[in-house]
Amino acid sequence: MGAVTSGPAECEDSVWFRHSDSLPAAARSAARGLAHRIGLLPERAAEVALAVSEAATNLRRHAVDGAMVLRVVRTDTEAALEFVTVDSGPGMADVPAALTDGYSSDRTLGIGLGAVARLADAFDLHSLPGRGTVLAARFWNRTPAGRAAAAAGEPVAAGLTRPMSGQDLCGDAWAVRPVRPAPAATGADLPRPPSAAALEWSVLTNRAPRPRAGEEPDPADPAGAFLLMFCDGLGHGPLAARAASDAVAAFHRSAAQYPEQVLAELHRVLRSGRGGAIAVALVEPAAARLTFCGVGNVSAFVVDTVTGVRRSLPSAPGIVGHQLPPVLHAVRQDLAPRSAVVLHSDGLTDRWRAADVPGLFAHLPVTAAALLLREAGVRRDDAGVVVAKGAW
Repeated sequence: MGAVTSGPAECEDSVWFRHSDSLPAAARSAARGLAHRIGLLPERAAEVALAVSEAATNLRRHAVDGAMVLRVVRTDTEAALEFVTVDSGPGMADVPAALTDGYSSDRTLGIGLGAVARLADAFDLHSLPGRGTVLAARFWNRTPAGRAAAAAGEPVAAGLTRPMSGQDLCGDAWAVRPVRPAPAATGADLPRPPSAAALEWSVLTNRAPRPRAGEEPDPADPAGAFLLMFCDGLGHGPLAARAASDAVAAFHRSAAQYPEQVLAELHRVLRSGRGGAIAVALVEPAAARLTFCGVGNVSAFVVDTVTGVRRSLPSAPGIVGHQLPPVLHAVRQDLAPRSAVVLHSDGLTDRWRAADVPGLFAHLPVTAAALLLREAGVRRDDAGVVVAKGAW
């Protein structure tokens, strides 16, 4: 699992395709358009279109309640096309056989999932008989820069968002960025440390030492620390989507290193719009700890991927941009080895259990996010989820 700066850190231009007879043609056409726009070489664009066609045809022919999302993913310098398919059945009884050369489900294009896996720079497949399948594939350019981006490894966090039924725009959004070293400054230019009240940590697991005012995040490997943000714009439709987009842009501009500082900045940015529920987590893998602060109805969990036990992280009532608590309180807890951090909107029920989906966190973060969206997502609201997991 790569660092947060490795692999795609941003997703944009997500287009969902629901199960229909026109799914393969529509998805193939959209894939070609996105591939051209991000500058994939013609041969690579053709490979992407072929892989999308195979996966979409499988959905149309065999899947129950199948859907595909196409999106552009970016690093600071490169762009790739990624697709994810999600369905509720019938699932695969023999996944290794499905990836064998020469194997193809009835009446698809015939290249097989094994060929899709070879064409993709990143490929992941989760399938359970009677439950359904999630497939994720990412395609970088066939250039030195594209190959370098593919070789950088998987991102530590990935998510999916889906607009409510009947809407084209989604008011849910997520973002991740590394913790940046504080810029050199003096006097009044120094960033203000969190207040003493803001450093009253709620101990959720083992008691953590109380940090001193002005203490900066101090993992053994600062480059491995990252901030994870999830925003659920108030309501739905264009205004909610604008609030979420503004929150993501402000999050990336911010130099704040603590979740409560980030929320205070986002509150100022969102005052002129809808506002929303926002949660921010500081994950310090080398120090095996997490610091969390949330306002509004965003569900947040730390999940032990070995036992499946999850611990919820509490958010305060309010609306970022309109009604913030007088004091933002953060919570801190230790990160168990191989644990995962999950943030999601109320477009997913919070009654999901890791034990109900065997292998949920044994796959890439984007696959885990898709599985949670399938298992817990509702259609009457925007839905979004982001998953972070690594070797901490």
